[in-house]
Amino acid sequence: MVEKAVIEKIQQRVAEQREDIIQFLKELCAIPSADSQIRAVGERAEAEMRRLGFSDVWFDQMGNVVGKIGTGEKKLLYDSHIDTVGIGDPSSWGWDPFIGKEEDGVFFARGACDEKGSTPGMIYGLAMAHEFGLLDGWTGYYFGNMEEWCDGIAPHALVEAEGIRPDFVVIGEPTKMQVYRGHKGRVEMQVVAKGKSAHAASNFLGDNAIYKLIPIIDAISKLEPELGDDPFLGHGRITVSDMHVKTPSINAVPDEALIYIDRRITFGETPANELARIQRIIGDRKDIEASILFYDDPSYTGFVFPVDKIFPAWALDEAHPLVQAGVQTGAALWGDAIPTGKWDFSTNGIYWMGKAGIPSIGFGPGDEIHAHTVIDQVKLDDVVRATEWYALLPGMLGK
Repeated sequence: MVEKAVIEKIQQRVAEQREDIIQFLKELCAIPSADSQIRAVGERAEAEMRRLGFSDVWFDQMGNVVGKIGTGEKKLLYDSHIDTVGIGDPSSWGWDPFIGKEEDGVFFARGACDEKGSTPGMIYGLAMAHEFGLLDGWTGYYFGNMEEWCDGIAPHALVEAEGIRPDFVVIGEPTKMQVYRGHKGRVEMQVVAKGKSAHAASNFLGDNAIYKLIPIIDAISKLEPELGDDPFLGHGRITVSDMHVKTPSINAVPDEALIYIDRRITFGETPANELARIQRIIGDRKDIEASILFYDDPSYTGFVFPVDKIFPAWALDEAHPLVQAGVQTGAALWGDAIPTGKWDFSTNGIYWMGKAGIPSIGFGPGDEIHAHTVIDQVKLDDVVRATEWYALLPGMLGK
């Protein structure tokens, strides 16, 4: 256990740095970083890490920012994605989504919840942990990455291409200041229907690809009752999430139509079985084909890391030392053991735990219900309090 005097020093130091932490958050949110264009916001995080005494800070091949502090044999990594979704229609915001607004102790801005809200606490927390000797035996890493484009691809590349494999990971996605220990996985699929083009005035000469997908979409919309269930992760979900049509003009019969399927999988479900489920709906038709999506788009640096869009479900046992360290960190700071839970959405945990088997938990300010919305928000008190947790956790893990 960490001595009470050290805990009090952490809390005092966080209180002293409150305004710096909040200002850092606001500056991060003020820098647009949609479409995985994170160089500028990464440079702002880089400057703060250098100012706070990180021994090494660099951008990896993909373009994620990495900070290192401490020299211990074990590796603890704090993961927050610093890209965001776009702002959509600017008129739908009641304020500038990048400058944001502060109201009743809540900061509203794009990325405040998902997920720039955890970045200040992670960076300041690691610096404090090092200062107060809580990183003895540890090397701490802050990993500011791109996640919105393809969950898990950034940590996958960090391990495989950069050779950094942590022993434990904390994911900074919003958890309402609870310790999260898992979530459902996902497989992304497409169904492509081929038809025959013709002028709309002579539509009987064509074969409309859109019409071929209508019964398939209808069948998919009725699938959920038969999907898998898990006591912790919950019931599987399936959604037709997008549609594209190829047609010579809006006055022609389309010769191709495509739908995308977002399938949230729970334990006991596999990507292969879910693809087969869709193929059974299609039947033996040769003009309609289903497949799992493949991702090989380059990052802003030109780096390519090809992956199938398969994202495994995962959960860390409640009794695992990392989960319990997270819970007890809250108890040591605030008097009560903090609850555990799970995300409804997906995170980089699909790689850390789902693929690599690296023990991982989530902890961060904010509530995921505000992610990707025009009321993207985070409580500033929680942003500051989270810093205490990030600082103390290494000491609660021990050596």
